[in-house]
Amino acid sequence: MPGPAIRPTSDRVREALFSALGAMNHLRVLDLFAGSGALGLEALSRGADACTFVESDSRAAGVLRQNIASLDFDSVAEVLLTDYRSALRTLVLKGERFDLLFVDPPYKMLAQVEEAAATVLPQVLESGGLVVVEGPSTAESQLALPVVFRRRYGSTLITIYGEESDRGGYRAVPGDV
Repeated sequence: MPGPAIRPTSDRVREALFSALGAMNHLRVLDLFAGSGALGLEALSRGADACTFVESDSRAAGVLRQNIASLDFDSVAEVLLTDYRSALRTLVLKGERFDLLFVDPPYKMLAQVEEAAATVLPQVLESGGLVVVEGPSTAESQLALPVVFRRRYGSTLITIYGEESDRGGYRAVPGDV
């Protein structure tokens, strides 16, 4: 259920994204601009082991907590009520690592968010992990990782970045590369 000022990923885009990502089994997920939690909750419903949701708006975080509870994901979900920069610093200090990161900021913030995220990706992204960036179709996302999937859906651009693990392949495997 969307809350105030939340721009959830459209059903069509979310469906296409998760078809491209494939199986979620045993993944640890970070939903960096969670809003209502649609992306992280979808990952949990598809078998992810855990999801950390980051949301800076207290009202949106309240909606997110309600959504988590209504789906009985309390034991596998953590909500950090803070801005993305503080969350990333905290996660690095705690040594948290993730297999899949969702980065879906307000579109006008995309460049600055990518810049901040790029500096900590080596500390928070597991070897073979993926980063999903959602932005406006007019912007090209610029993380320093290989692009493994890029597709436009109307006014939305989805880019999936990844780096092969030391053993080859990805922990989360894009199904439609």
